[in-house]
Amino acid sequence: MIFLISLLKIARVEYEGGDWYNDPEILPNITKEFNSRVYPIFDTNAYSARLSSPAIYEFVMLFITGHGSIRLSEDERKNLRKYLENGGFLYVDDDYGLDSAFRREIKEVFPEYELVEIPNDHPIFKAFYEISLPKVHEHYPGPPKAYGIFIRGRLAVFYTWNSNVSDGWTDRYNDPPEIREKAIRMGINILYYALIGI
Repeated sequence: MIFLISLLKIARVEYEGGDWYNDPEILPNITKEFNSRVYPIFDTNAYSARLSSPAIYEFVMLFITGHGSIRLSEDERKNLRKYLENGGFLYVDDDYGLDSAFRREIKEVFPEYELVEIPNDHPIFKAFYEISLPKVHEHYPGPPKAYGIFIRGRLAVFYTWNSNVSDGWTDRYNDPPEIREKAIRMGINILYYALIGI
């Protein structure tokens, strides 16, 4: 039996330059799915935080999505690096157009690390469900891709491109049920991995 003093929280990152706030229901939805399918350990409220705030250390996972640009200040970069080096986990889902700006910013945060492609046999794809990265929405030609940054062997940054997994955590786009189910399963795996760090 697991006993928790308080429920675990995840937060959406507020950033300059883009619509960090789009589809506000997606994090509450995926944490509710995790609670019902795995174990009820997540606070399902919608939280957000600036990367410069000490409040980010209250969250077991940070999440970035949106369209277009993202700009981080030097304080935000330094605090994000500290958060990740001390066991934090960042999931970024390109909701079309975020790619070049995110790659630029994460290189500023970790100039010594490469954003490397994550193979299909990585534990994040079988943390709870055995699944491959789904393509929820078509944004670019070709297959969806997953990338990451490893810190001392631990996957600390997980980035999905041409997949748009988080769009499948809401029903506002009328995606087919089988696509939404794949997206939800991938989301549960991401949360599970963020907690366990297999």
